[in-house]
Formats: sequence, structure tokens, C-alpha cells
Amino acid sequence: MFKMLMPKLRVDTVFDINLEELYAQGYRGIITDLDNTLVGAKAPDATPELIEWFARVKEAGFKLMIVSNNNLNRVSLFATPLDIQFVHSARKPSNVPFRRAMKMMELSPEKTIVVGDQMLTDVYGGNRMGLYTVLVLPISIGDEGFMTRFNRRVERIALTSLRKKGLWLEEEKKK
Repeated sequence: MFKMLMPKLRVDTVFDINLEELYAQGYRGIITDLDNTLVGAKAPDATPELIEWFARVKEAGFKLMIVSNNNLNRVSLFATPLDIQFVHSARKPSNVPFRRAMKMMELSPEKTIVVGDQMLTDVYGGNRMGLYTVLVLPISIGDEGFMTRFNRRVERIALTSLRKKGLWLEEEKKK
């Protein structure tokens, strides 16, 4: 079970993802979480640096989707001005929102990356679907809601177990 919580790649931020390398490996689509992955949970808009990253993602040849457990209003207000398609109220780690996003991008799991800040929703959900999973550090933990705070506690337990088994090594994180 704990192995399903292991991302394929761990980085500090989305800006540390080597887009060219992943494209060369055959990936063509990125499903990304919103809150605490792209911006803080209470940040309404993308930063200039993030807008530049979105442009780099598209220039590299990737299709891009936001899949968020947050509500329509939150996700729409963020994604629509950036012309990014999205799935809201996703209920990750359910398979449904990942399948929907891949269908919208017309991509298979083998060509799709999922990026997120939570092991229990983004990584577990992506791994169950056979996606390439990337875990980023959360941007603003202080802004998280009750369920996310609960998930973080469960993640700490899982990390303790993974470390004891030698499956989670701090030096594995790449930039």
C-alpha cells in the first residue's frame, strides 16, 4: 500500500521539473493540482513566474490540465483567465477525474504526468492510474483546510513507514 504513495519524481516546485527530459521520454500531457502545487491555497491568481512556466509547458509541446478537489468558483477564477482547461470538485484520488482529464487531452496514461503536493490524493490517484507522478513541496501549509491538514498527518505516518523500510530517501529528491 505504501508503495502506491511513492512518486516517480520529487522536486521542490513545478519550476524544478525538467520539461524537456520528460517530453523526450514520451510524455505529452500534464495534469496538475492547483492549491499548494501551483499557488498557495488562498492565492487567487497565478504569479508572473507561474504564467511564464505555463508558457514553457505549452512551448515544450505539453497539453495542460488542472485537476482540483476545490470548487468550481475557485478553480474557474484561476484557470479561465489563463486559458487552461480544468476539472473541479475532482474527489481525488478517484480515477474519474484523471480519466476525464486524459480524455479531454486525448492522451493515454503512458503519456501523462500528474503533479501535486499531496501523496494521498495526487500521487496515490496518479499511481493507481499508471501515470508518471511528481510530488512538489506544498507552497503554503498554513492556508490548508481541514481535510488537507488531516491528509498531511496521514502522510507523516506513511513517510515514517517508508523511511523505516528504506523506500524514502531524502537525497533522492531531484532538481
